[in-house]
Amino acid sequence: MSFKIALLSILGLFVCTAGTQAAVKPGDTVFQMNFENAADRDKWPLKPFAAWVKEGPDGGMALKVTVPANEAPGHHKIMMPVDLTPYRCMKLFFSCQVKAKNVTKAPESYNGIKWMLHYKTPVRDFYQNQNDVYGTFDWKEIAFVASVDEDVQSAELCLGLEMCTGEAWFDNLKIVVLKDRPPVRPAPMLNPPAAFKGHDLPRLRGAMSPNSIKDEDFRDLTKGWNANLVRYQMTRQWGAANTDLNLVEYDAWIEEKMTALDRLLNAALTYGFKVVVDLHSPPGGRYEDRSMRIFYEKQYQDHFVKVWERFAKRYKGHPAIWGYDLVNEPVEVKPAPPELDYHATQTRAAKAIRAIDPDMPVIVEVLEWDSPRGFAEMMPVEVPNVIYQVHMYEPGEFTHQGVYNKTTGIAYPGMINKKMYDAETLRAILKPVRDFQLAYNAHIYVGEFSAIRWAPGASQYLSDVINIFESYGWDWTYHAFREWPGWSVEHADEPVDKGVHKPVATTARKEVLLSWFAKNQKPVYPDAAKWMKEVPADSKAATK
Repeated sequence: MSFKIALLSILGLFVCTAGTQAAVKPGDTVFQMNFENAADRDKWPLKPFAAWVKEGPDGGMALKVTVPANEAPGHHKIMMPVDLTPYRCMKLFFSCQVKAKNVTKAPESYNGIKWMLHYKTPVRDFYQNQNDVYGTFDWKEIAFVASVDEDVQSAELCLGLEMCTGEAWFDNLKIVVLKDRPPVRPAPMLNPPAAFKGHDLPRLRGAMSPNSIKDEDFRDLTKGWNANLVRYQMTRQWGAANTDLNLVEYDAWIEEKMTALDRLLNAALTYGFKVVVDLHSPPGGRYEDRSMRIFYEKQYQDHFVKVWERFAKRYKGHPAIWGYDLVNEPVEVKPAPPELDYHATQTRAAKAIRAIDPDMPVIVEVLEWDSPRGFAEMMPVEVPNVIYQVHMYEPGEFTHQGVYNKTTGIAYPGMINKKMYDAETLRAILKPVRDFQLAYNAHIYVGEFSAIRWAPGASQYLSDVINIFESYGWDWTYHAFREWPGWSVEHADEPVDKGVHKPVATTARKEVLLSWFAKNQKPVYPDAAKWMKEVPADSKAATK
């Protein structure tokens, strides 16, 4: 295996080729088991903590796993082999019915009640399951989505309890084809025209906005540091499930964020920078599995479109707005109706904006939290003046170390999860984005990237990814400026729990950003006075 092929295989980024694959299509059920058949039950070798019981949701057989409260938590799972080779390069939906009683919260989010896929390729182990499943509840569905690598070999399904105690029942396992193999990209154009990017500057480089809209913050970032782009994140209860359901309250919040945006745009006109308007929290919010309601429930999709129509009418033609970032980090954990999915929803909103403002750039994001991998299945949006956004936090074990767990000390460049990560590995991770860019002559914007401040080698990581962005002509915003000390380049490298919360004179991470910001050219607004708005300096919106 060549080095290039080996590297792509490590990252699960093979370009899938046609072959003798199963004749299946999206929506097909390719595996189903309800434990009523003894031959099916025999495929799951039992262990002392597992038993077959006649306690299923319909009174039939179910698997019960018991870990007493006085027993040490551990890995209490049973496994069954499954053949995934017919579904190479496809995306599959895995669902299971589960009931639980007194299942304790595990130390890590990926522990807990386990309905999990594990497969191996020649160079990596892959694991996927729904996180944060614990407690006491009646029968309900837990589910997850997994992409199958082109070189998948052995695979197994797992049921049980991991690093927790309690009782759990399992029944009605199902695997459905969610997405077909990625499309074959057209060859890059010979001598393509300049891609639409929505600005006439050599490059836009900046950062995500703080949580408040304070004039001094944007003066420091754009006049002091010379950034020329701010991604304004409109966030409401970020990460929480079942929020933003009351649309009257949601609209009132949007109005507050518009008032704050008025203040930010005044600063942009004054200090010379562009603004990305980022809807971090869409109407309907997220389900417990993190999927967005706008991709499943039409009332929330309808309201999502109305929200963007409000922005398009209020800010039509505003020179300081670079573009409307329609929805932050789309997620579909379960199959979405084609007319409501992430692509259809953003297309509908983009067309609604276009009907009001024919020129304002629209910024579209991809699935899997807007990760590079999401570009493998992305197709262009049939709307003019569109920019495509990616977020770069890979490998997450490095960039987010100590954020969702207590593991720290993972260094870059170096071996991470038995794989070598360096600049070339990062370039391979971003290959699906680059392939999309070249195939469709599209402009790419990196809306978020970062490494937690205590990650060993964080400054080198930032330097390496920015060099890649720059080599491809991508605009970018660092996550984040004066938002949370963990991502702050103005704070020392010590973890938050060490009590170092005050800014320091400089950091190696800050110097990386400043070295690139120094190259920036600023936008000029000759008719700035025309666009300035009267906004109270201490308005409620400024601190939301």
